Amino acid sequence: MSSKSKRPPPDPVAVLRGHRASVSDVCFHPSRPILFTASSDGELRIWDTIQHRTISSSWAHSGAHGIIAVACSSLLGNNKVVSQGRDGTVKCWDIEEGGLSRTPSLTIRTNAYHFCKLSLVKKPVTNVMQGKETVDIEISDDSRGKTAESQVEGSDTIEDHLQGGLTEKTHVQGLKYVAMAGEQSSEVEIWDLNTGERSARLPQGNVVGSSSFSTKERGMCMAVQSFLPPESQGFLNVLAGYEDGSMLWWDIRNPGIPMTSVRFHSEPVLSLCIDGLCNGGISGAADNKVVIYNLDYCMGSCVVKKEISLERPGISSTSIRPDCKIAATAGWDHRIRIYNYRKGNPLAILKYHHATCNSVSYTTNCKLMATASEDATVALWELYLPQT
Repeated sequence: MSSKSKRPPPDPVAVLRGHRASVSDVCFHPSRPILFTASSDGELRIWDTIQHRTISSSWAHSGAHGIIAVACSSLLGNNKVVSQGRDGTVKCWDIEEGGLSRTPSLTIRTNAYHFCKLSLVKKPVTNVMQGKETVDIEISDDSRGKTAESQVEGSDTIEDHLQGGLTEKTHVQGLKYVAMAGEQSSEVEIWDLNTGERSARLPQGNVVGSSSFSTKERGMCMAVQSFLPPESQGFLNVLAGYEDGSMLWWDIRNPGIPMTSVRFHSEPVLSLCIDGLCNGGISGAADNKVVIYNLDYCMGSCVVKKEISLERPGISSTSIRPDCKIAATAGWDHRIRIYNYRKGNPLAILKYHHATCNSVSYTTNCKLMATASEDATVALWELYLPQT
């Protein structure tokens, strides 16, 4: 064994205590130094990641049901956060100076009662050299890129926006959609956060040539990620993981049948993450494997890039740093594992938490990672900081 591998794992730079129940999810604000955390008793907390203190605490969902997921995105603007409860609702909240708005600005009653976390749209990020630093600029998109019916002929695409020089600070009324497992648990539903209405179901019945396709034999949809491949001309794509270990890749223009179907896992897929370029990702499941894969939109293929075997099974959450260099997994065995995303080799095992780890997430500037656990704590880490 090399001396490098014998180094003790690093400690967190801070531990956030305050939740009284299992912390189910964490999410950083896209541009401000705040962290959102959600727990199984319905509490949604906002933390200051510089001073490591609670800014506000709200009971966003009922204690009997709790919160599955919390999410925010630059696509929603800088003053919105979305929570998903096991009470069959998704709520959109305004972020005010003192914390969350007293009542949600939008409540969607999905009637979906399950363990699958919702997904906001992930859009590609391109690295742009600015002086001596590399700055991440998100490729903006527009609200009419979701379905073929709403596509305007000759309208601008993602590439047009990029050439127009839109930076991260420019707020565009973008793809305010959320994907989640549906009321029929084997289906994926797309909901519009502007109107609170369901926009699509995957698979969608009554589509010519696809009446025979069904996902029921795959069991429940357990993980979902909506994203915009650079080649998709602004049309929403969805990657969904199922109870039988399979994954389906959907293009919203053809909701009746998926682009491709793969089965990398032998147990239910519990987590999916698409990288910042939207051309690959990582998956974790109830089995003893973590899979890093490439997505080729033009070929319609999802191909294994690296398969990582685990000593102990069960991955609750996966996350890829926005610069596509580092990936992390949150395990049932109380461990956070860090990998070189490009090569797939292990870098560190973090052993702070004392119960199942439920979630892991990165800041947009890649400098901070947050982990959440059933031990009711949230840990903040500074690991393999990007060179500037």
